[in-house]
Amino acid sequence: MAEEYLTDDEQLEAVKHLVVEYAPWLIGGLLIGLAGFFGIRYYQNHENERAFAAAAQFSAMTAALQANDHAKSRQLADALIKDYASSPYADQANLTLARLDVDEGHLDKAVAPLTLIMNNSKDTELRHIAALRLARVLTDQGKSDEAIKTLADPIPPAFAAPYHEARGDAYLAKKDVPDAVKEYQAALGAADTSGINASLLDLKIQDLGSTAAPPVKSASADILNKAKP
Repeated sequence: MAEEYLTDDEQLEAVKHLVVEYAPWLIGGLLIGLAGFFGIRYYQNHENERAFAAAAQFSAMTAALQANDHAKSRQLADALIKDYASSPYADQANLTLARLDVDEGHLDKAVAPLTLIMNNSKDTELRHIAALRLARVLTDQGKSDEAIKTLADPIPPAFAAPYHEARGDAYLAKKDVPDAVKEYQAALGAADTSGINASLLDLKIQDLGSTAAPPVKSASADILNKAKP
């Protein structure tokens, strides 16, 4: 029978029948939607709380490091690595452990955390920093060839100056003066020398019996000079 021919009572009964038939599905869908909404909110709040806790722990580790409290720095660094392994703070904690190992003269222990960051960090800059520090540790250990290999080409432009200087130190450690001077000159000729002590490196080159290469002018500097009256 078509709906327009149903009496009011019959239409009401039909509606009741539909409600009874589909109510469980409607209620279930509503409950699932609410559960999903509150679940997302809970997850977001939980992640925010973890982020705040990790940041607070990182600040405490930094403060302990500045206070030269090695024991507390290690304790907080280990906790960061354990509790927040997938966060950027874990990389910083590993850098801290490596620094403490170097400061305490345990060069062999510094290799592992630096290698871990160099190979696995999601932060490209941290990978380069770890590689640079690892190369210096290897050079101090008498493993110059490994240090040079760690900083092999291609050299990242932003790290060109300190990379070339570290490579120069590695060559010098193996008494390869010509290649050491070449690397030092490349460091001074890098576009950005903010990562090195240029004056000290110049003196180092002169001490080795060579003259430092003149700084390389940028294209923008040339244009400005040509524009002067």
